[in-house]
Amino acid sequence: MRSDPPQRAGVLNVLVTGAARGLGRSIALRFGMHGCNVGINYVKSGDLAREVAEQIARFGGSTTLCRANVSKPDQVEAMFARLKEEWGSLDVLVNNAGITQDALVIQTSEESWQRIMDVNLKGAASCARRAAEMMRDGGHIINIASLSGMIGRPGQGAYAMAKGALVGLTKSLAAELGAGNICVNAVLPGYLPTDMGLAASEAMQRAIEESVLGRLPDIDDAAKFIVQLAGMNGVSGQVFNLDSRLWGGP
Repeated sequence: MRSDPPQRAGVLNVLVTGAARGLGRSIALRFGMHGCNVGINYVKSGDLAREVAEQIARFGGSTTLCRANVSKPDQVEAMFARLKEEWGSLDVLVNNAGITQDALVIQTSEESWQRIMDVNLKGAASCARRAAEMMRDGGHIINIASLSGMIGRPGQGAYAMAKGALVGLTKSLAAELGAGNICVNAVLPGYLPTDMGLAASEAMQRAIEESVLGRLPDIDDAAKFIVQLAGMNGVSGQVFNLDSRLWGGP
C-alpha cells in the first residue's frame, strides 16, 4: 500500500544523499513514486545511481544525478550550484550519506576517526547549510541519525559521536531555521539489512535478538516514514526512533 505523498503544493524538489544503495535508494524511489524531482547523490556507485534514476523515470518522476563526496566542501558547493541552476529552489533534503568503521576508541586511527566525522557530521552540516539557502518558501531537512548516537555502543565510538552530534545539530538547526518555515528533524531508522548492516553479522544478530519483534526493521517502512515526515509542516526539532530494541546495556 502506497503512503500518501508529501503535502507541499506542486512538484517537490528533493535531494537524497547516499541515494544509490541501501536506505537512501529506497527513500529516493519512494519520493520518485510521487512524481518528485529527485537529486540522486552518490560517490562511486554510478551504475546503481543510474538504475535508481531509471526506476524513478518509470514512476513518472524526474532525476538529477549528483556525483559528490559530501565530506568535500567544494563538491558540495558544485552539487548545490547545479541543483540551483536546474531547479531554482529545494523543498526537501535527506542527509542519508554515512559510513562506519567499527573499532574500539583506543584502536581507531586518526584517519578513520576524521573520515567518519567528515562524512556523517560535517557532510550533513554542509548540505544543510546549502539546502537552507535554497528553501525559499520553507522546506524540510531530515537527518538520518542512529540509535548508537543516543546510547553508545562498544566499538562504535567515532560513529556514535558523529551521529549523536548530528542529533544536536538537528535541534540547533530547527531553532535557527524555524522562522523561515524550515523544519529540521532526525530519524533513527534502526539496524537495517543494508550492505553496511549485513557486513557485520554479529552485530546484526545481536540487533535481532534485542528487538522486541525478533527481526530487523524494514527498509521500505523507514523510507515511507521519511517521505511522510517530509510532508509534515508542523513538526520540527524532533528525533524519531524507528528501532524496536529496548536498550539494557552493552
